[in-house]
Amino acid sequence: MIRFDSLDKADLSDVLARPRKQLSITHPGQFLLREFMEPHELTANALANALHVPANRITAIVKGQRGITADSALRLARYFGTTADFWLNLQKDYELRQARRTAQAIT
Repeated sequence: MIRFDSLDKADLSDVLARPRKQLSITHPGQFLLREFMEPHELTANALANALHVPANRITAIVKGQRGITADSALRLARYFGTTADFWLNLQKDYELRQARRTAQAIT
């Protein structure tokens, strides 16, 4: 068991000195495809029809060419029994990670 009061005496220099490996950033469309569409054997066309949106919208989302808008989030939430916030948070987190990676590359 590690006691919190002993952590201030621990030498963590080797951990802190290691370069942090950049994790791949998963677009919410890839998450939609892998975690929702594939398990339900849904094609982009079938999902688009169920959501009453153009097929190219879903295709662009799963290809990572388009983000999940509030409208898409509401439709996905209703269809899959999630919340719109779930989908919007995936999009927000993706965009923040992209922005951080870009900012790190600049500095």
